[in-house]
Amino acid sequence: MPGPLHGVRVVEIASAAPGPFACMVLADLGAQVLRVDRANKRRAQPHDPLARGRRTVSVDLKAPDGPAVVKRLVNRADVLVEGFRPGVAERLGIGPDDCHALNPRLIYGRMTGWGQTGPLADRAGHDINYIALAGALEPIGPADQPPVPPLNLLGDFGGGGLLLAFGIVAALYERERSGRGQVVDAAMVDGAALLTAWLHGQRAAGYWTADRGRNLLDGGAPFYTTYRTADGKYVSVGALERRFYAQLLAGLQLDPEQLPAQYDQSGWPQLREEIAAAFRRRTRDEWEEIFAGTDACVTPVLTPEEAAEHPHMRARDAFVEIDGVRQPAPAPRFSRTPGAVDEQRSAGVATLADWGFTQDELSELHEKGAVA
Repeated sequence: MPGPLHGVRVVEIASAAPGPFACMVLADLGAQVLRVDRANKRRAQPHDPLARGRRTVSVDLKAPDGPAVVKRLVNRADVLVEGFRPGVAERLGIGPDDCHALNPRLIYGRMTGWGQTGPLADRAGHDINYIALAGALEPIGPADQPPVPPLNLLGDFGGGGLLLAFGIVAALYERERSGRGQVVDAAMVDGAALLTAWLHGQRAAGYWTADRGRNLLDGGAPFYTTYRTADGKYVSVGALERRFYAQLLAGLQLDPEQLPAQYDQSGWPQLREEIAAAFRRRTRDEWEEIFAGTDACVTPVLTPEEAAEHPHMRARDAFVEIDGVRQPAPAPRFSRTPGAVDEQRSAGVATLADWGFTQDELSELHEKGAVA
């Protein structure tokens, strides 16, 4: 069965990281995505997971007829996604007003770091800057050390691309009632702030202090952190509940009567030393075997390559291989209309034939340099 977004047509103006991730998600769920690469710009490589499931065409948006190609596509599209700085799409003649004049039902997705408005809207930035300003970076990292960037997962992908994809789907759902399109202004700074909602609640309730690395879920608790094993690898421990904590100590062969109470923070330094010393006695894989079948909440810390080979991930077909590159499979799962990766790519002007361009029009656009 086709994916749940089968029949949705998306025009993606090529950009970096969060925009492609959003369109990857839409394509995985069955949307037909046409990526418009900009002429003379580095194109996404076919083996890049963020580029999967696309048809592509290269358009010179600065050529006289370049923006007109995008407008033709808009006539047949349900969604357009762009990642320009505010005002750039308008100057090119493909902004929301231009596109909605042609297709009032269009969902116009805008992906930026700072958003379309605000004092920083036209400033450059990257994931680390957006999550820093949103309050999502400061709480991450060990005590008495600088905050640690969590790769670019919070800004680019979680608070950026994934939230854009969700906003687009929500707007498509609303369109079924109103018959009208709208603009989705997805900003990484907004999305990163949204991801901290739980943390704000914990602080308001007095359960979380401002001291980084000294709280329950930031590595401060010795029963919710990672430990080095005998082979130099690591295990993760998440034994928050008392019954799970009891199974942790049993597996480590530690006597709870000889240790500080689990939630006595004054005893956490001693507890951490005891648990760390125990984990250093065996290898990571040995500990995985010891805790297999228990609720101690102990799992190995795997590399991305190792994760794909883990029995649980293999049983769920959590990874797929495309063009020789192993990568995460589409998610989430659907019972009737499962997502899938469309591996039948096409590129070049012929791709536009599926969007209503005649062969004569394509030849003329190619001769004029509007498409490559």
